Amino acid sequence: MSRLVVVSNRVALPGSNQNGGLAVALDAALRDSGGLWFGWSGKVAREHSGEVHEEHHEGIDYVTVDLSREDYEGHYNGFSNRTLWPLLHFRLDLVDYNVGTQAAYRGVNALFAEKLAKRLRDDDIVWVHDYHLLPLAQELRKRGVRARIGFFLHVPFPSADIVAGLPNHEQTFGALVAYDLVGFQTERDLERFQDYMRLFGGGEVQGRGEVRGQDGRQVRADAFPIGIDTAALESLASRSGRIAAIRRVHSSLNGRMLALGVDRLDYSKGLPERFRAFERFLEKYTKLHGSLTYLQIAPVSRGGVASYRALRRELEQFAGHINGGHAHPDWTPVRYVNRTYPHATLTGLYRLARIGLITPLRDGMNLVAKEYVAAQDPADPGALVLSIFAGAARELDGALLVNPFDSDGVADAIAAAAKMPLEERRERWQSMITRLRDYDIHAWRKDFLRALAETQR
Repeated sequence: MSRLVVVSNRVALPGSNQNGGLAVALDAALRDSGGLWFGWSGKVAREHSGEVHEEHHEGIDYVTVDLSREDYEGHYNGFSNRTLWPLLHFRLDLVDYNVGTQAAYRGVNALFAEKLAKRLRDDDIVWVHDYHLLPLAQELRKRGVRARIGFFLHVPFPSADIVAGLPNHEQTFGALVAYDLVGFQTERDLERFQDYMRLFGGGEVQGRGEVRGQDGRQVRADAFPIGIDTAALESLASRSGRIAAIRRVHSSLNGRMLALGVDRLDYSKGLPERFRAFERFLEKYTKLHGSLTYLQIAPVSRGGVASYRALRRELEQFAGHINGGHAHPDWTPVRYVNRTYPHATLTGLYRLARIGLITPLRDGMNLVAKEYVAAQDPADPGALVLSIFAGAARELDGALLVNPFDSDGVADAIAAAAKMPLEERRERWQSMITRLRDYDIHAWRKDFLRALAETQR
């Protein structure tokens, strides 16, 4: 059996708290075949990049590399987060391009390739994850690596014209042809990748998911919508009523319904638009005043970036504005929280919420939407209000799908969810949970690795 080598920006080291669904799936895949997990150590060295740390645990080798402060700022804070992140989320207006950070991004990928190539064998299966490492396969090929290499993009792939708006875009996105298999969340992402390769990447699209690069190299591409650990989450949710924090929240609602949003504090999540839509709901549906409380949990991310600090201030002001105009002495319409909660607590909140309010402006998948569905009580499930621009909308056909830019439409969907009869809620939930059970995180990783193993080297 071929050895699996996983490469990601961060590595879920033994004993760490990185126990999300992806980490669980990758760990399970590595245990199946034995393997190596490679990536950044999370440490920033005082002077030079490149110090390597190795440990072995239960059949898996963990190899991590330190970055210098200069490389960390250029590769991670710079090109990855201030350039690629907004670009990949269709926000060309927020792209902060700098030739120096692009060079640092390429340099860190070259550093990773240098440290990894000497550890690879020709029969390895290499699985690279996400936008921090787009050109890694090209750097590995330069160093003579012949192993099969696959790549999975966890975020959206934007329209070809947007990608082409990035100076020297071919150095980053054209490098994808060095992979044997490139995976995306949705069919639309796959189509946009093919459009980019045909229009700007110098490639030839020979059929669905078949692209030939300028050098004649053939790359296969396909959609692999990522799942969650459905069974584990259902089990966790069934026990969540014992958690003291959940009991306190339930008591504080005084019999009111709960609408819940859980998102990182990020402009891609459509939080100002969601607050505006909730205010519109309060304006239009006065008979529902006092019957519904909206809780928005938005842990701070990238707090050092100016646009994120501005977003936090805007939401704080918006929450105060809504409450100032609509609250009663015994009812606060909006609860807005900027902190991180344990996964068990979040799962309990999902189960408690009558309405899941997930309305990103653009999202590769949005696993919160899937976790909300999996956490519901089968006897009395809640209703999901979901943006059409989340990748999950292609699978969760029982959700109330909305355009997040349409405040009235979202307001109407909140009201419909609040008034939805139990029988309809059960019917909608059943169609969604069936999909989540059939294609969970483990089916996803097996599907991708099977496709990668079948590619021609």
